[in-house]
Amino acid sequence: MARYRTEVVVPTALDTTFAYLSRFSSAQEWDPGVIRAQMVTPEPVGLGSRFTLTAVFLGAKVPLEYEIIEYDPPRRVVLAAENRSVRSTDTIWFNSATTGGTVVRYEAVLLPKGVARLADPLFALALRRVGERAASGLQAALADRAAHPSNGPRAGQS
Repeated sequence: MARYRTEVVVPTALDTTFAYLSRFSSAQEWDPGVIRAQMVTPEPVGLGSRFTLTAVFLGAKVPLEYEIIEYDPPRRVVLAAENRSVRSTDTIWFNSATTGGTVVRYEAVLLPKGVARLADPLFALALRRVGERAASGLQAALADRAAHPSNGPRAGQS
């Protein structure tokens, strides 16, 4: 099992940060490894909402459909996805920062299945690198949203 944990402080308010990250299609804006993302269920975002993402992982394009399996606004959201080679669970916790922004704790767990289990050590190394790039992208995207609050999702986002 590969696991990546990080904590970042972002300048956006707690409710804004929760709304942005729980709409997991936003990953295309902040995670350089996500090349396509969209919400596939109707509004509003909540328990059971689903998002399709295409990520590049270990050089391959990996399609995943994430579903919100736990939803506790504005404190916690848990998303899970599964395909024939991996089960992915992303847990995101939110707390108000003393600076007026938000502390985001993010944990991603990849559980390889079948033959992919043989590559578990490689998954762990790759997940750490992908996670660090995503954490940096998240900080930058939310800093930009704080500086330009009228910025909506990029073209093609939903």
